[in-house]
Amino acid sequence: MSQLAGKLGIVFGVANKRSIAWAIAQAWHRAGARLAFTYQGERLKENVEELAGTFGADTIILPCDVTKDDEIARVFAEVGAKFGKLNLLLHSVAFAPKDALEGEFVNTSREAFRVAHDVSAYSLVALARGAAPFMTDGGSIVAMTYYGAEKVVPHYNVMGVAKAALEASTRYLAYDLGPRKIRVNCISAGPVNTLAARGIAGFTDMLKHYEAHAPLKRNVLPDELGATGTFLASDGAAAITGQVLYVDCGYQIMGM
Repeated sequence: MSQLAGKLGIVFGVANKRSIAWAIAQAWHRAGARLAFTYQGERLKENVEELAGTFGADTIILPCDVTKDDEIARVFAEVGAKFGKLNLLLHSVAFAPKDALEGEFVNTSREAFRVAHDVSAYSLVALARGAAPFMTDGGSIVAMTYYGAEKVVPHYNVMGVAKAALEASTRYLAYDLGPRKIRVNCISAGPVNTLAARGIAGFTDMLKHYEAHAPLKRNVLPDELGATGTFLASDGAAAITGQVLYVDCGYQIMGM
């Protein structure tokens, strides 16, 4: 039997076929899960509809701006009505103004700091709160993070601070939701050439640096992130919660 046969999930954060969220969604689908998708803004609607449509014409696809509580509530009301319950949630949502990902962190504006934390960290809290009432049989919430939450990565700037908040939120959510058998974990992926990543100054150099210094001497592949996402969603990870799993070809262990 497939690892996720009969599981029902919702995916936040697909932008295009290069998205980490799409790699994990594909893996969940192959493992037997039925998924709903959201998209942020009309600009991404066509991409998400085209991709999610490959899972079947009846795939649920809904707009959702994660900074708006009324939109989050509507998404869970509609998905809950159609699915009846939820088992899985993928949070692959992050944003900071472009000028905050250039130059020095000390120059981060108050507004850029607020936006980065609202979209990239608080949204996990809001989505977990919305999903929890539908995870009546327990569930798995998976969020995407990055090493810049732990160590300084030049130009990652305020996004690193927001990812640190995301990781801390994961631990507190894991504690709160544990009695309901809902697990909350993060995957800390090595750099992947996604739409969001290309907005970080010096990203190409980052890819080369990881390849040179990671123990496996290469960068992580999207399919490998999909496999980890499937593991965290499965019963094989039933005793894992509040954790950050590094899927970065070993880069995180290196001191120099």
